[in-house]
Amino acid sequence: MSHQSLEDLLQSAGNPVTMLRNSQIGAYVYPVVPSEYSNWRDEQRAWRETAVLFDQSHHMANLYVEGPDALKLLSHLGTNSFAKFPVNRAKQFAPCSYDGYVIGDGILFHLEENRLVFVGRAPTASWIQFHAETGGYNVKLEKDDRSPSNPRGKAVVRSCYRFQIQGPSAPQIFEKLNGGPIPDIKFFNMDAINIKGRKVRALRHGMAGAPGLEIWGPYEEREEIRAAIVEAGKDHGLREVGSRAYATNTLESGWIPSPLPAVYTGEKMKTYRKWLPATGYEATGSIGGSFNSNNIVDYYMTPYELGYGPFVKFDHEFIGREALEKIAAKPQRKKVTFAWNSQDVLKVFASLFEKGDIFKYIDLPLSNYTSASYDKITKSGKTVGVSMFSGYSYNERSMLSLGVVNPDVQIGDEVTLVWGEEGGGSKKTTVERHKQVEIRAVVSPVPYSVVVRTTYAEGWRTAQK
Repeated sequence: MSHQSLEDLLQSAGNPVTMLRNSQIGAYVYPVVPSEYSNWRDEQRAWRETAVLFDQSHHMANLYVEGPDALKLLSHLGTNSFAKFPVNRAKQFAPCSYDGYVIGDGILFHLEENRLVFVGRAPTASWIQFHAETGGYNVKLEKDDRSPSNPRGKAVVRSCYRFQIQGPSAPQIFEKLNGGPIPDIKFFNMDAINIKGRKVRALRHGMAGAPGLEIWGPYEEREEIRAAIVEAGKDHGLREVGSRAYATNTLESGWIPSPLPAVYTGEKMKTYRKWLPATGYEATGSIGGSFNSNNIVDYYMTPYELGYGPFVKFDHEFIGREALEKIAAKPQRKKVTFAWNSQDVLKVFASLFEKGDIFKYIDLPLSNYTSASYDKITKSGKTVGVSMFSGYSYNERSMLSLGVVNPDVQIGDEVTLVWGEEGGGSKKTTVERHKQVEIRAVVSPVPYSVVVRTTYAEGWRTAQK
């Protein structure tokens, strides 16, 4: 039988948890960009000590939305307020299902009147596209999908390049590129700077903590602009960051990139599941880790759990509003960082060199082995949360992970992270046969980096209150 949609696939599979736990897709791939430009340790150090150049041109979709109803469409999907969203502003965009669970997130750029672009992963881009095509909105779409994980020797061309320069030395690099002081661009606002005689659009933003600029322009200018940035950064310790270290910046700054999209349940979501292809991200993605529930809803996240609570505004009608209004005043699970016990981590690595039980391999610096990770967090034998994104920070000399815990769990509490999967592991290609092991961890602030907590703009990255 040939499955045409996600809904067809789910009907055949029975339980979506079983389907996703044994998906053969493996871990999320950051395509095209070299694994390392120098070495991942020095590349991590540079965003804290000097400056880095992130190449974000390939791993995200660009979905352009244009027309008289562009803001009307996005407001209907967004939990954020659109009461004040002028041209040359951007915002974190995290739409929800009808039941108030997060579909995904990304950045929404207001490029010009009635023209916006969403930049992010597939689940949110597909959700926008579905409603644009089926909701009767007067808009037109242009989708520039992420680059293929395996180009198979073919040239990769995108609609635009997207670079980010940040770190303590970034201001000097921008000034050198611009030929003088750059505009005073406020956080999540846009303006333009000069590079090689070209006007280049810039957003004030920062992935690893110290705010920098995200810049973009026509893809055919990519190498010219990249070379100019590298040249300008030579005397300021600039390092290009490869795909191996790139995603680990969020461990220090506090963004959980890949919660499971909440699309697998709900009668109101059925039309969407029939629209989604059986070959798409939602159908082929994987879940994994020691947290194992037969109820797929247990893997869903609300915006409050992911730290997006301050963005939720009930000043407009949007999908999921009724559900979120019911839970808004209730105690919420909260986003935290888990700092792993180094001796317990060493025990996992030691099993590679000793006879006997072998534990799930911890890859460095990024340790996720599935599209959406869920490792069980316990305290006094009771499950109190999940760890969702893990890796090693050379800057902190620590294994860290991001996740959520119950409201009564406090910063400073010691908890146990169960590493590895039940029964020797699932059928995912990234999972070798292994035994589960307990790793002690200290519940820590998010963001973990003191620099980020004390200097970053108020919002989802700042410390939870």
